[in-house]
Order: sequence, then C-alpha cells, then structure tokens
Amino acid sequence: MSQKYITCEEVITFLLSYLSGELSAEKAGEFERHLAVCPSCVHYLKTYKATVELGRNALGGTAEPGPSALAPEMVRAILALRPPG
Repeated sequence: MSQKYITCEEVITFLLSYLSGELSAEKAGEFERHLAVCPSCVHYLKTYKATVELGRNALGGTAEPGPSALAPEMVRAILALRPPG
C-alpha cells in the first residue's frame, strides 16, 4: 500500500511548526517525504528561511516566532502566486 503525500497547502500550513521542531515525528516524516518530491516546496522553504533570517537581522535578532498556522485565506493567496508545476 503506498502512502499518500501531504499537499503543498499542508506543507505551508505546518511550515513554522516543522522549522521549530513542534511537529510529531510522523507528521515531520510526511513533511520531509513531500519535500523529497516537490521542488516548489523546497524552494518555498528556502525563501521562507531566508526571509526569517533577514527579519531577525533587521530587528537585531529579537524576532519572535509568528503564529503556528496561516489563515486559510493566506494559504490560498500564497498558493495562487506559485508558478504551476
């Protein structure tokens, strides 16, 4: 039986939790499986990390983490901007 991959939307929803180590081992594994086959999400992850680092640098390293999940409207807006692929 093949496992179902999580969607790009789920990757975006759980991104902050993944980066902060708050996902369960099972959910983190699903996240990483998706990244292994989705170059768009890998690119998004890299740019997200770079953005967070730029923000920390701009604020002198004192940036507090944001909310653990994006509003559904924000996820849809982000996905609408992604190139097809």
